[in-house]
This record gives sequence, C-alpha cells and structure tokens, in this order.
Amino acid sequence: MTSSNDGMTRLRTLVVPTLAALVLVPLFCGLGFWQLRRAEEKQALQAEYDRRAAAPPITLHAAPVAVEEVQYARVQARGVYETEYQVLWDNRIHNGVPGYHVLTPFRIENSDTRVLVNRGWVPAPPSRTELPEIDAPSTPLDISGTAVAPRVDFLLGELDPLDRAQATVWQQIDLERYAQQVEWPLQPIVILLDPESPGGYVREWARLDAGIAVHWGYAFQWFALAATAVVVYGVLVLRWHRRNSQTRGRT
Repeated sequence: MTSSNDGMTRLRTLVVPTLAALVLVPLFCGLGFWQLRRAEEKQALQAEYDRRAAAPPITLHAAPVAVEEVQYARVQARGVYETEYQVLWDNRIHNGVPGYHVLTPFRIENSDTRVLVNRGWVPAPPSRTELPEIDAPSTPLDISGTAVAPRVDFLLGELDPLDRAQATVWQQIDLERYAQQVEWPLQPIVILLDPESPGGYVREWARLDAGIAVHWGYAFQWFALAATAVVVYGVLVLRWHRRNSQTRGRT
C-alpha cells in the first residue's frame, strides 16, 4: 500500500510540469506563427514601398492628396520656399552629432497651397539658447522627394505656437496642429527632399523599411521559448523515470 502511495506521489510531481508544457508550448508556437504572418504582411507592404519608390513621381498641385495613395511615393512640385512658419525638428542625430531637421513651407506654383519640405539636417549650435543659421532660395524651384506622413502617437507636452518671424523648435512634427496655426491650405504630407534637389542641407535618408526583420526576430524568440519548454519538460520526465526506476529497484 505504501509503495502504491509513493508511486502516486511521484506521479503527481509531473502534473504541474505537464500542464505547464501543454499550455506554454502551443502558446509560444502560436505566437511564433502569428509573428511569421505579420512578417508576410510586412513583406507585401515593403514590396508596395519599393514599387512606389520606383514609379514615376507624382506632381503635386493645389488639390490635397490622399495620404494613403502617396505615402512613401516619389513626388515633385514647382514653387517657392517661404521661411515664415518654418519648423526645426529637434533632437535629430547625424553621425553622433545633435542637430535639427529643417522643415520649410513650399508654396506650390499657381496656388495658395503649401507643402512642408524636410530640407535635411543641420548641426545644433553649442548653446541651446541659439538657433542654427538657415536660409532658403527665394526663386521658384523644381523639387522632388519622398512623401511621408509623420505619425504622432502621443505628445509629451503642448507644441509651441508657430512663429512667423523665426523658426519654431518642435520635438515632434504634428501636421494637423501645424495646419491649424497657418492661414493657408496645407498638403497632408512632408516631402523628404532628394539630395539632388536644390535648397537643402544634409540629406541621408534611410531606406524605407517595413520592419520585416523585427517580426522574424520575435518569431525566432517565441519558437526558441517553445523548444526550451519542450527540453525542460523532457529533462524533468527523464529525471522522474530515473528516480522511479531507482525506487523500484530498492523495493
């Protein structure tokens, strides 16, 4: 009777690890496959990014564009830079040096519509109380670049009102709030100015990446956790069998 009770006790020691394995292994595998599906979705998105980047540029006019149709597409426009309501995007790092991205309104020819153009990076002066010296061509220009729509998930604080006379420093670019502070129509995108287009600063834009590698990495982690759970459970079962065999040998 004692031997039977001991056997039941030893058997119960596997209940918790078995239940844990039955729950965790399918859970980890399910999360891994979900990340693989997300990677497939991002692959399709990356293919669309690449297609738009290779397509002929879209010419901007006065009519507002649909963001979803031009996001990450090549765009071009003719007009003139206007330095009023210019914005400096703070905390932009280039080669380890802090600085700003210069965003300047560009008035599209034969219209009152403007589009913000990110003209690139400039270094920050030694003192935070100073602003970099920036200028812009005053003659009509043809510009081209990539259309992006900056996304603001949350604001750490209120954005300062735009200053007509000098550049305003913002920590984030909020196009909706920008449009509310100016008197003219604004395209709902920002142009990342091509290096070949005139009137810019340092422009070393990173290739648009949909983030496929991130999901592959997460998938690997989840599958690795599932494999670890299987190995740990297998080790516990082997140890249980070894102890059980040794106990039976002594009885």
